[in-house]
Amino acid sequence: MKVYGITNCNTVKKALDWLKANHVAYEFHDFKKLGISKEKLEEWDAKAGYEKFLNKQGLTWKQLDPAVKESIKTKDDALKLLQEKTSMIKRPVIEKDDFLFFGFDEAIYERELK
Repeated sequence: MKVYGITNCNTVKKALDWLKANHVAYEFHDFKKLGISKEKLEEWDAKAGYEKFLNKQGLTWKQLDPAVKESIKTKDDALKLLQEKTSMIKRPVIEKDDFLFFGFDEAIYERELK
């Protein structure tokens, strides 16, 4: 299983704490240190749609220039921006076999990851 996120994100911390407490093994991919490939973003988009993981509630989106926000008209526009500003990806991203989930939800983790 692979967990993508940023180490100083509170939601990522909650998820990692839950995984540790429930003895779920994982590999961590830090967006800040390792970035994210265009191919991985396209894979997530194909499975879930970029709207599912483009975090418009976060500070990074809110601080974007309005012209940049308005320029996001296509999937390619959104994925390019997400690759440049990885902190706009809803976190954590959990990949386990065919399971793909964005965020932290204890009930879903309980059902899908144990």
